[in-house]
Amino acid sequence: MADLLRTPLYDFHVKNGAKLVPFAGYEMPVQYPLGVMNEHKHCRASAGLFDVSHMGQVLIKPKSGNIEDACLALETLVPMDICALKPGRQRYAFFTNDEGGILDDLMVANRGDHLFLVVNAACKDADIAHMQKHLSETCEISVIEDRALIALQGPDAESVLSSLIPSMADLKFMDVVIVDYDGMELWVSRSGYTGEDGYEISVPADNASQFVTKLADNDLVEPIGLGARDSLRLEGGLCLYGNDIDESTTPVEAALTWAIQKARRADGAREGGFPGSDKILAQFENGAERKRVGLLPEGRAPMRAGTKLFASETSSDEIGEITSGGFGPSVNSPVSMGYVSTEFSDEGTQVFAEVRGKRLPANVSKMPFVAANFKR
Repeated sequence: MADLLRTPLYDFHVKNGAKLVPFAGYEMPVQYPLGVMNEHKHCRASAGLFDVSHMGQVLIKPKSGNIEDACLALETLVPMDICALKPGRQRYAFFTNDEGGILDDLMVANRGDHLFLVVNAACKDADIAHMQKHLSETCEISVIEDRALIALQGPDAESVLSSLIPSMADLKFMDVVIVDYDGMELWVSRSGYTGEDGYEISVPADNASQFVTKLADNDLVEPIGLGARDSLRLEGGLCLYGNDIDESTTPVEAALTWAIQKARRADGAREGGFPGSDKILAQFENGAERKRVGLLPEGRAPMRAGTKLFASETSSDEIGEITSGGFGPSVNSPVSMGYVSTEFSDEGTQVFAEVRGKRLPANVSKMPFVAANFKR
């Protein structure tokens, strides 16, 4: 793994017995001695600590000094109402291409005089080039290279972080603040990608190990690797870019229409104006031929990504494919998500997955499989 990058928390991972694997060009912890299953359960029950420093952190500053100019500029690349985002708030977004496909999903925060974005690790170089190409006339694009990013997730996340910084208890879901702790400037959002309450915290790289060790010293906290992060987000019905969404899937197909605000839809104040808007808005009106759905296998065999789906035990025509799947420790059963022809997308519809040459039944289910615990 000599050619892989390392996050500022590499030594912390080694010290805590992490099993390291290649992921998005980085050497990342897939699990710790606690094990994936117990890490997952601990995060649901208490507080889990994740290193997500491999993700991209980007600032968009308007050259005019007017934040609205940065918001309007970013709206040319995403279908979200960025202009309605108040200072100290963030929202989920995605870049689209001219065919209506999703280039990446990301978080966008309004920090008063500029925007702060967190983008996926595997897409960050392309995302940054995309923004520099299309936004640099009106905005300065700054890539943050000297900060780590961690996530503290679970029902005890608030008590853990507020024991160090009492004001953190006052934040609501999707609030963002900049705070000082022990001489460190922390960029904090009350958000995450597990379905649990929690925080994402950008920390100066030089202070990252010190801060993370302080959190990990709390008896409520366990470090969590990529394995449990994946099963947590799957139970939460959350998409993994490159699996569940990509350049070939539109937001309507991906059941992400909730993320596109009224202002950008047909007859909205700023209708369209983003890449692929004609196709996406047409699908809003007329529907799409396929849809992302949750799937609950009837047996105990996990149905994983790439598994083909059929209408019956004997039909020859595929109706879809699973894009994420595995065992859900919190629901104690296999869970999957994937795409099916829209006629098979109603909750309760039975479909059949071809697993090792056998057709096994699964039922279309609403998501999330585990209810979200965000602090509203």
